[in-house]
Amino acid sequence: ASRIVTTGEALKRQLVEVNGFDGARIDSVPTGVDTERFRPGERAAARAALGLPADRTLVGIVATLRSWKGHRFLIEAVARLPESVHLVIVGDGPMRETLEALVAKLGLAPRTRFAGNQADVVPWLQAMDVFALPSYANEGVPQALVQAMLAGLPCVTTTAGSISELASHEATALVVPQQNAHALAAALERLIGDPDLRRRLGEAA
Repeated sequence: ASRIVTTGEALKRQLVEVNGFDGARIDSVPTGVDTERFRPGERAAARAALGLPADRTLVGIVATLRSWKGHRFLIEAVARLPESVHLVIVGDGPMRETLEALVAKLGLAPRTRFAGNQADVVPWLQAMDVFALPSYANEGVPQALVQAMLAGLPCVTTTAGSISELASHEATALVVPQQNAHALAAALERLIGDPDLRRRLGEAA
């Protein structure tokens, strides 16, 4: 190929350092997101429209249900949190049965919503209190994370792929080690217990 286009600087570096390609013929173009569509909304109205509980803290993720998106670690993290914390999983994929079984095993079924694929994820984002994307591989600049940030959500994520081009620890998100449910739970707990931090990170994002 005469030119190669990646969706982030980290992916460009990988192609140069791991694959040995010439960096001069690689362009990095982050995926664009519609800033008019993805924006903060009225949380109570969004929850009412989607049938989500009005009086619970909602931690959510929007991602295809694949292993490297880290759903397993998010489920294990939420299991460590109080029962007032509910989990919303938007998306579908090959890991669904495995994840549903894990939710059942950990006794989280009463406070977990598997929403499946959604043509419009905006109201789901607007209904959440905290967004999590604990990916550990195969990421460029994740659209879902950009969308959550534009919706004004405080986010917990990792350094997979080009995520660090969006998420700066303590500045625009909380960044935790990959594949670490304990650290993820601690970050979520910190955000849930600190409304000022949630607001600051959401606005900065």
